[in-house]
Amino acid sequence: MNKSLALLTTLTLLGGCQILPSTAPDQTPPATSAPAAQPAAVPSASFSPDTLYSLLAAELAGQRERYDIALANYMEQAQATGDPAVAERAYRIAEYVGADDAALDAALIWADNAPTNLDAQRIAALQLARAGRQDEAMRYMEQVLNAQGDTHFDFLALTAAQTDPETRTGLRQSFERLLERYPDNAQLLFGRAVLLQQDGRNAEALASLEDHPAGSNEVAPLLLRARLLASLDREEEVLPLLKDGVRRHPDDKRLRLAYARQLLEQNQLEAAREQFAELLRRYPEDDDMRLSLALINLEAKERDEARTQLQTLIERDAHSDTAHFQLGRLAEEENDANAALEQYAAVGPGDEYLPAQVRRTALLVKAGQAAEARRLLASARESQPDVALQLYLIEIESLTNQERLGDAWQVMGEALQRYPDDLNLLYTRAMLAEKRGDLASLERDLRVILGREPNNSMALNALGYTLADRTTRYAEARALIEKAYALNPDDPAILDSLGWVNYRQGNLAAAEELLRRAFKLMPDHEVAAHLGEVLWAAGKQDEAREVWRSALADTPDSAILRGTLKRLTGKVNP
Repeated sequence: MNKSLALLTTLTLLGGCQILPSTAPDQTPPATSAPAAQPAAVPSASFSPDTLYSLLAAELAGQRERYDIALANYMEQAQATGDPAVAERAYRIAEYVGADDAALDAALIWADNAPTNLDAQRIAALQLARAGRQDEAMRYMEQVLNAQGDTHFDFLALTAAQTDPETRTGLRQSFERLLERYPDNAQLLFGRAVLLQQDGRNAEALASLEDHPAGSNEVAPLLLRARLLASLDREEEVLPLLKDGVRRHPDDKRLRLAYARQLLEQNQLEAAREQFAELLRRYPEDDDMRLSLALINLEAKERDEARTQLQTLIERDAHSDTAHFQLGRLAEEENDANAALEQYAAVGPGDEYLPAQVRRTALLVKAGQAAEARRLLASARESQPDVALQLYLIEIESLTNQERLGDAWQVMGEALQRYPDDLNLLYTRAMLAEKRGDLASLERDLRVILGREPNNSMALNALGYTLADRTTRYAEARALIEKAYALNPDDPAILDSLGWVNYRQGNLAAAEELLRRAFKLMPDHEVAAHLGEVLWAAGKQDEAREVWRSALADTPDSAILRGTLKRLTGKVNP
């Protein structure tokens, strides 16, 4: 037997057992080693001995899981021969190993050499869309549409989100052109709406969906309509739409989840809880859903159910840190400090780590174990150096709240030795200096911050307010606060400062207007103290007392409120 015939025979035999799995056009292939799969189509064209040898080597390499060699050989021969079967095989291997560029190149060779193969045309379109080449993708997908095959125009539209406006405009024009020939094509209608939404033309996108009933009750258009309605401040229409969608598609997870979330947004907690419970019943392996339901149960005070779900998450090693943190909060609500401390201690590095340290520190301090809290924070700084700065700030805040200002100052010094250029530490030291009555240190630190960041509105406001409140440098204070206001005109803290400096300068009407705005945005005890004082000075004592009374109901231990009352009325109660 000559060499060429032997190679051909061997290759044909190898074709009976596919080494590398084939995947459907719209599936993501697995990332694990290749399992046994269905027989692959073997190239049947007349190849040169060199080509046959290269393909045989590729199959043997695939059998030994050397997919890099298999892919390189198949790509080389696909480019050399233009054979559709070889190109398809190269595409399958590239998809399997996640070689995006090779998958695109192979798909194009396959499609261009098999113009009547709708799978090839569709795959080429999808690969081009993933590569951001939407215009070219449209040409291939249009061939599938003309042949009445299954299309993916919706995918093409969705992938256009990352492109530039000109590309999206061209793609939308192509959709409009095809819609003239296929006016009831649901994918084209949906795709056009998606493209309009991507350009911020939400009203047109919604009208496009509502004016054409074709496919409007399918899941993707329903979800898009819901998002568009919400963006156009028509929230009252969203819930009925999603509810009807769930009725039509009771088994669709995305739709039921959107409905459940909308119920939450509209404060229908019990109905939302029922929907999340149904989702978890249908998808018991979905730990994201389990966590959502646990958090809703906590909000609904269904503590036993929440506890069970959180403990299950820990047992499944899913969202464990969040589960431990929430179990700690639950234990605090039940006044079980020891259980709470145990749960917070179990929280590892991640999003909940620092909040857990804050809560653990507060519990220990409350229990008279401040020294233990500080020891644990020092230990945490050694074990978690990436968040050491934040742990310093937690300790400083804890000491400050205990009125242990000297200890807080000492820890601040240690922190600044380690992080001398950190502006957050400098700002915190400035606020601590104010509490210690050291206005010179406060001003020095804030000036350093402003020297580095002249438009730091927080530092501008802090310095301006302090000068207005604690000195008579009103003109200087006003200039600082007005600069902060120009940077952030809707910040209630800045509005409060601007109102206060106006009061200190005797501009009662302006002060009252600004402080009313601030109090509406941020009805806290300090703004209430300021607004009440201005009202008192303006002869509106009854209203002032009502403002103070309301604020004290929320913050009964407010020193600034009590001090203001004592100073103006001679009493500590309104």
